[in-house]
Amino acid sequence: MTRRFLHRTSAVALSAAALLAACSKGDGGADSARVADSMAATASAPPTAAAAPALTDPNIAAILDAANMTDSSAGSIAATKGTNAEVRTFARTMMRDHHALRKAGEDLVKKLNVTPELPADDNSQAAATAWNDSLRAMAKGAAFDKAYIDHEVAYHEWLLATAQTALGAAQNAELKNLIQKAAPNVQAHLEHGRSVQSKLGGGTGAAGTPATP
Repeated sequence: MTRRFLHRTSAVALSAAALLAACSKGDGGADSARVADSMAATASAPPTAAAAPALTDPNIAAILDAANMTDSSAGSIAATKGTNAEVRTFARTMMRDHHALRKAGEDLVKKLNVTPELPADDNSQAAATAWNDSLRAMAKGAAFDKAYIDHEVAYHEWLLATAQTALGAAQNAELKNLIQKAAPNVQAHLEHGRSVQSKLGGGTGAAGTPATP
């Protein structure tokens, strides 16, 4: 599950970066809309199947930490760049909640004396950087708002699925408990994102059908 998402995340980010570069040569408004549509389509595309090794507790700690950092960072961009009031409110919620979730994870790994370690060949950090760069490069407006929310819905669908996988793989009881406590918060984020998404004109998950993790 995690390895498949990493492949998809990288594809989303790299496609977005390429599209933004191409659109910089054309009409800003029309091209921004095309960028948003293409990014949303890539985000919801089925991932390439790949076998993934069993996750260790250090892997789980690192994956969840990176996910919280990524979503908090994207939220900080959208909170100031979004033009829709509900998008900005959602983004501020992501900043606050994912920062708190990350802090809880950091406190636990210190207590357990665990050193987080991403799985081998993990490319999630590069993909996250590319996605945030694409958000910074996009012009403000409806296309930005939709691209951000569409990505957030797909991202939280993946995060819930990954949390379920991590819960089954985790060995430490306190780590399992942390995941269980975080899951309702992430579910609330997904429902909030879908609600905002439906008001912006739909997209992956707007009709209640989750995007493929």
